[in-house]
Amino acid sequence: MSKARIFGLISVVIVIISAFLPWLTVESKHIMFTGLNTAGSRFGEPGKLNIIMAVLTGILFLVPGKVAPRFTLFTAAFMAVWAFRNFLLFSRCEMGECPDRGMGLYLSLIAAIAAFICVLFNNGEKKD
Repeated sequence: MSKARIFGLISVVIVIISAFLPWLTVESKHIMFTGLNTAGSRFGEPGKLNIIMAVLTGILFLVPGKVAPRFTLFTAAFMAVWAFRNFLLFSRCEMGECPDRGMGLYLSLIAAIAAFICVLFNNGEKKD
């Protein structure tokens, strides 16, 4: 297994873990949001799609051959774009109040981009 695949799998696991970490804290309302718990807002649960895409990308990282990296490219790109969308959506200021961004939001974005970069460096070698 190549180093790009191993690092990609680690990145995918970090994306899954970051969905459970704090993404945002609104001090005035004493609310903390995670990727899966956004009660009291209209954010939905974006962490679920992060987890689904991360699991799918992780499975495709493990599949040998030349076809799987093409599908992995799509899933990793979608995961990175979704993480970027979540970062923009959760970190914006509304009505003069800027929330405190949590570690999970940053980890999700960085790990999703790292997984996408690992897909670009993965050459799809055949399994021995």
